[in-house]
Amino acid sequence: MRGLSSAIIASSVILLLAAGMAQALEGDHLVFESKDTETRRLLVHGATDVEAMRPLIEDFQTIMPGLAIEYVDYLTNDLFKEAASACEQQKYSADLLLSSSVDQLVKLANDGCALAHSSATTETAPDWANWREEIYGFTFEPAVIVYDDRTVPPTDVPNTHEELAELLRQKPEVYKGRIGTYDVEASGIGYLLAYNDSRVAPTSYGRLLESFGRAETITRCCNNEVLGELLKGNIRIAYNILGSYAYAAHLQNPNLKIVLPKDYTLILARGTLIPLKSREKDVSGAFIDYLLSARGKEIAKSSSFFFADNAPLPDGVDGPSSLMESGIGRPIRIGPALLAAQDRAQRKAFISDWKAILGRTGIGDRQ
Repeated sequence: MRGLSSAIIASSVILLLAAGMAQALEGDHLVFESKDTETRRLLVHGATDVEAMRPLIEDFQTIMPGLAIEYVDYLTNDLFKEAASACEQQKYSADLLLSSSVDQLVKLANDGCALAHSSATTETAPDWANWREEIYGFTFEPAVIVYDDRTVPPTDVPNTHEELAELLRQKPEVYKGRIGTYDVEASGIGYLLAYNDSRVAPTSYGRLLESFGRAETITRCCNNEVLGELLKGNIRIAYNILGSYAYAAHLQNPNLKIVLPKDYTLILARGTLIPLKSREKDVSGAFIDYLLSARGKEIAKSSSFFFADNAPLPDGVDGPSSLMESGIGRPIRIGPALLAAQDRAQRKAFISDWKAILGRTGIGDRQ
């Protein structure tokens, strides 16, 4: 909440950011032992940093003290591949999936790889963050611009996508090699955000992509790697960073400022899905209910993801008091429209065009 002191949450934030940069490797495995005698065990495969999920998992265990939770940290693309393979072979892989690449979850659900879950709590989920009671979005994360105010003067701060494109056109010598964003071939979330940029504002996106190409934009696999370049001073502006990671970095280094683009701001809800062969459907459903509950949302906002629907922006973030009421917020709706993003031919063509304009090849994946 807006009244929370930055000092109160900074320690957990720094742990989150540091762990994401230093330890977030494919297959990282952590067991949250039960708080009482173990009676149940939940296996979660997540493309969400475990340190971001830790406060939520540990609080949920106070509700179910006999529950142990195994959390395996995945790359978005690899989580999808493993889940799809397990579904095709009708094998058990995990009890619950969490991913920021909700288009991949939609593909899994559409292919019959998900179990439905409904409850009084899930009925409160917004329409755009619920598809067929099989996928629920449990966060509210804007895609933001992050800049270093020591190297970007106030007159250069881009407040819209067009302003960022124009800045790179007008000052190529200043920002050449100093802009960072995702490698959309390697990153599932990077691809999803870029794809939606191209659909929400195709002309603006085209101009921005051309400007990125001329500016020799640095591409990296994931939020934390792009932010790492910013923290090290290798770049000055980072584009399309998820707000949770951006705000964690801001709390670690207040020189990093956050802008919610005023023409439109994409909003992502990380998704949950219960795989078809889950062995703990009821516990998975209970955890989904917890994530969607007022209690879970408050923990998420205060300790992990920092942004929430129908709540003020975190202190120091440049944007309207309410993204949705202002009309700026553009939620990425979880539903069949995202199947187009996962169409093989379309995805291949989109990435090929992106690489041709930026002159890039894939670098590696995170989330």
